[in-house]
Amino acid sequence: MGWREFLALAGGLALFLHGMELLGGGLKTVAAGKMRQFLEHFTASPLTGVLTGTIVTAVIQSSSATTVMVAGLADAGMMTPGQAAGVIMGANIGTTVTGQLVAFHADVLAPAVAFAGVMLPVFFHRRRVRCAGNILAGLGILFLGMEMMSAAMLPLRDSPLFLRMMTQAANPPAGILAGAVFTAAVQSSSAAVGVLQALAQTGAVSLREAVYVLFGQNIGTCVTAVLAAAGMNRNAKRTAVIHLIFNLTGTVLFTVLCMILPVVELAERSAPENPAAQIANMHLMFNAVTTAFLLPFYRVPVRMAEKIVP
Repeated sequence: MGWREFLALAGGLALFLHGMELLGGGLKTVAAGKMRQFLEHFTASPLTGVLTGTIVTAVIQSSSATTVMVAGLADAGMMTPGQAAGVIMGANIGTTVTGQLVAFHADVLAPAVAFAGVMLPVFFHRRRVRCAGNILAGLGILFLGMEMMSAAMLPLRDSPLFLRMMTQAANPPAGILAGAVFTAAVQSSSAAVGVLQALAQTGAVSLREAVYVLFGQNIGTCVTAVLAAAGMNRNAKRTAVIHLIFNLTGTVLFTVLCMILPVVELAERSAPENPAAQIANMHLMFNAVTTAFLLPFYRVPVRMAEKIVP
């Protein structure tokens, strides 16, 4: 990959992140800023917490933002770590929405959607129309960024160095570490998964090669909440630790499952002709199954967090 391709990749990632920000901002404005109150009031049980976390994260397009909000509520005494546990599990499911959107082949429609989103506020000045414009513009820009990243990474298919790196990433510890470090650096699991999907669309990487990187990305996304909670009280710190415990447990669980069961084959069969959809489906499966597995035992990570943060 030359410097032109590298700049194109960086530009594509910037567009992808900006599109996510516009999309999430438009949706949040439509929701009239009620996300925090929604989180506070609909977390009476772990199951309602999961549903609430899923909905809020699907709207704001960021599990890290949801977890930071939950840590803030715990810091203010409006939510206990036990209540936060369900929301965090739901946030992990909600964050997979971006990957599912990216998996659709919207390359042809992306410019038209972005154009419509930008032009709406020009001709209509009503607040809701402007919000709809932001949502459409965000979607279009997100897809354009994805297309730009895919084009920039096309030469990697023939790069011996990259192929050797992906062979190393197929080793669970190396892949998990690579995914965690990259996601911690870009501060967005959705963007990190998007980069992986862009690689898959070029044919440079298969799901089997990318799966452990994908698992590691779920660990890297915890960094934002851990940093945000560092200056808060102990309940907020416990909330961030719970998030980390959940995602570490899910990574261990799925690493073992991939070794003993045809989990990767199942994800591949879910979308045989669409590598990006395979990654999106694996991401959804990872978070949904981990949540279903941990939900009955949600008090265990809470107690562990209380011991880690006494």
